[in-house]
Amino acid sequence: MPIYEFYCPDCHTVFSFFSARIDTEARPDCPRCERAALTRKPSRFATLKSRGEEEAEDDPFAGLDESKMEGAMETLMREMDGVENEEDPRAMGRMMRRFGELSGLEMGDRMEDMVRRMEAGEDPESLEDEMGDDAESDDFEDFFRLKKAVAAGRRRRPQVDEELYFL
Repeated sequence: MPIYEFYCPDCHTVFSFFSARIDTEARPDCPRCERAALTRKPSRFATLKSRGEEEAEDDPFAGLDESKMEGAMETLMREMDGVENEEDPRAMGRMMRRFGELSGLEMGDRMEDMVRRMEAGEDPESLEDEMGDDAESDDFEDFFRLKKAVAAGRRRRPQVDEELYFL
C-alpha cells in the first residue's frame, strides 16, 4: 500500500496520502487550504543525525555552493600564477576581493578593513600581528559571510504535516 507525498505551495507544506492501490496519476486537493491538484513530491527518507550536530539554520555558511567555492579557488590559483610578486600586499588585497566575487561570500567588517589596508600597501604579517588573539575569534562573520542576496535566496524548508490522509 503506497504512501504518496504532495506539496502545497500556498501552505508551504508537504502532506502524506495513503492509497489502497498504486495510483501515479492522482492529484489530491490540499487538506488545509483546499488548493486543487497538488504536486507530487519524491518521498522523504530517514537520516540519522550525529549527536551535537547543529541545525543548518545555525550555520552562517549553510547554503554556500561548495562547487562554486571550488571553482573560485581554482580560478584564483590560475590568476595568482600570473602575479609577478606574490608577496605584494596590494596583489593579496585584490586576490581577497576577487575571492569574494567568485565565491558568493562578502567580507565582514574586520576583513574589509584588513584588505583595504593591504591595498594601501601595509604588510599582511604586520596586520595579522596587530590583530593578535582577535584573529582566533570564532565569529567568522567578522571575516566572511554569505552575500545578502545569497542568504536571502536560501529557501526555508516546507513544513511536514505528519497526519496521513486518504487518497
